[in-house]
Amino acid sequence: MLQCVFLLSDSGEVMVEKQMTAHRVDRAICGWFWEYVLAHAAGDPSKVVVSPTHYLFQVYRSGVTFLACTQVEMPPLMAIEFLSRVADVLTDYLGDINEDTIKDNFVIVYQILDEMMDNGFPLTTEPNILKELVAQPNMVSKMLNVMTGKSSTIGSKLPDATASFVPWRTTIVKDASNEVYVNIVEELDACVNREGVLVKCEACGEIEVNSSLPGLPELTLSFANPTIINDVRFHPCVRFRPWESNQILSFVPPDGQFKLMSYRVKKLKTTPIYVKPQLSSDSGNCRVHVMVGIRNDPGKPIDSIIVQFQLPPLIASADLTANHGTVDILADQTCVWTIGHIPKDKAPSLSGNLRLEEGLAHLHAFPIFQVKFRIMGAALSGLQIDKLDMKNTPSAPYKGFRAQTQAGRYEVRS
Repeated sequence: MLQCVFLLSDSGEVMVEKQMTAHRVDRAICGWFWEYVLAHAAGDPSKVVVSPTHYLFQVYRSGVTFLACTQVEMPPLMAIEFLSRVADVLTDYLGDINEDTIKDNFVIVYQILDEMMDNGFPLTTEPNILKELVAQPNMVSKMLNVMTGKSSTIGSKLPDATASFVPWRTTIVKDASNEVYVNIVEELDACVNREGVLVKCEACGEIEVNSSLPGLPELTLSFANPTIINDVRFHPCVRFRPWESNQILSFVPPDGQFKLMSYRVKKLKTTPIYVKPQLSSDSGNCRVHVMVGIRNDPGKPIDSIIVQFQLPPLIASADLTANHGTVDILADQTCVWTIGHIPKDKAPSLSGNLRLEEGLAHLHAFPIFQVKFRIMGAALSGLQIDKLDMKNTPSAPYKGFRAQTQAGRYEVRS
């Protein structure tokens, strides 16, 4: 049971406070939490924090920290999932969530939180029901609120979907264009040690669906190679029994865009590009040479390639140049090499010299290189959609499929 939810800005300011139960949580707990965050700024703060008086759960999105508090033991994933759902709903309502949009739409945020939880327990979390309960903000409603002095956007009647066996879908879909799009989005996490050996490589993916189908359609999605999938997580619309028996996704889709499932594919054998750093240090200097190239061609263009690393401490000056792309050294001593795409006639390389501070002959801490890239039209895990069947549709709908992969946490040790 969650007793209170706070929304904090990047400076630690409490923007929204929603007490969920009769037991009031003192706002001072936010001060304790912010001191904990600052003390662990060098790493990634835990999603679950135990304070002297409360259990705290936090989710960070776009400069806003969603913080939930309780004094009783409860499943941590339940609290984290609820906060993630709150963040997703607010993003759906307000677009990009940040400190300004939260403050400008404080009343709507408060009303959404009021509808999503009842006496500390999750109640209504489906966006389509919430949109019938709490109207989305627009210029007309804001002008009427100013003129009439009323700030409530709560609907006067109960949404029809609350009585439906598929509460994630409205009973009447307006302006349905009779089409559905399926998008595979993956992030590649990899770690390469200083000898150039691939220590870890896995893909974390999501199946995103954008549905605009009339009526109450029944969809069945199957994969050509479902056995490679691990750690699956489904939208509530997915029926678990068909997946458990035949690895088939059977569902009645919500209207609009939603995440059908997330998954992980482990123990991949190779990465699409290689990064080979070479650093040698002596006599107060550190020579740097980094090469980038294609290791395993995915058959689609690789673009938005960026290699960045933190300059080691005790560096007096840095002189780095590249034969392709641009090199920038930011104020926080991060070197960002923006490559873009790899040309066919030459392999991009970065070279130069790092001058150590006086009194230092050798560099003792070598940097870790972070790699970013994007591939449109390919899922590097190898996951392939076999077919998408539909029932209960008045006519044959248009079906579109797409895949893309981008780098997640891709590290190369030097």
